[in-house]
Amino acid sequence: MEKHNQLFCIRNSPFGAISDAECGALPLHPRRGRTPFTPFFSDVLAFFMPHLPLATPHPACYTPPVNRTALSLLLVALLLPACYPPPPSYPATPFVSQRRATLADHLLELLPEPARTQARAQEEAQWLSDTAYKASAAIARINDSNFPGWAGNALINARLQDRGLCWHYQHDMYRELRRRKLEFFRIGCCVRDQSKASEHNCVYIAAKDAEWPQAWVLDAWMWNGRLKVDRATELDPDDWADLPSICWRLSQVYTEEHQYPVEHWYSLRCSNGKYGEFWDAYTRRSSQYRRMYENIEEGKKSHPGSLINY
Repeated sequence: MEKHNQLFCIRNSPFGAISDAECGALPLHPRRGRTPFTPFFSDVLAFFMPHLPLATPHPACYTPPVNRTALSLLLVALLLPACYPPPPSYPATPFVSQRRATLADHLLELLPEPARTQARAQEEAQWLSDTAYKASAAIARINDSNFPGWAGNALINARLQDRGLCWHYQHDMYRELRRRKLEFFRIGCCVRDQSKASEHNCVYIAAKDAEWPQAWVLDAWMWNGRLKVDRATELDPDDWADLPSICWRLSQVYTEEHQYPVEHWYSLRCSNGKYGEFWDAYTRRSSQYRRMYENIEEGKKSHPGSLINY
């Protein structure tokens, strides 16, 4: 009988040998027979480790061959679009429009019952939600980040890319959400795993008089401008914390209704690799400051009369 018509079973997995009896109890994968892995993980293992001895003949399982070329093309098709910043039309897509409406509803739930029904509160919640999704995409385009999350960090640390660290996005998101005076909500900063290698910084939206973690966390960094939203109360309290010190520093520059353009950066990398505030004389001699200045001048042409490009 040809190999693709034989019955297969995983007998030598990375977790140890599997007996005949155990094999019969394993879930049946539609393409790889009975496997101790999920169907997706089984296919990924086959793609990245084609020589791993996953299958040996067994009468209990059936597996036709995996088309690894098709799988690789599928992975590329799924991952490649996430590498580039979202286009200007992204926030208006039906999928994102629904998410904008959902976030606005979640923000209203942070308010006390009487305030939720007020038209001013509803308008403010919708503005914050719309701005969060639009600004996150615009920030990624200005940063010109070609890879999301930790992949982008690696390029920045290797000096192959200027902008795109999580706290870059934190500063920029804070700047954009402070463009109007808020009556019902406030903008805060938070951090996960502070002072560790896995440190991650975000902004959050809370009710005016509420304390952390009664808030929604906005992460524009993880998916390269495609906003990720989390309920702060559902995050691990041992890992996540409020970050009022950073908020205070940013608020001294980005006051409510400030007039800084979307291309403005609070902190820039100098020639020695260290970061400094934009007003510092040494920072003003850096290539990143020159890039910011060029972006601002280009912005005056691309969105004349407006501080934003979204």
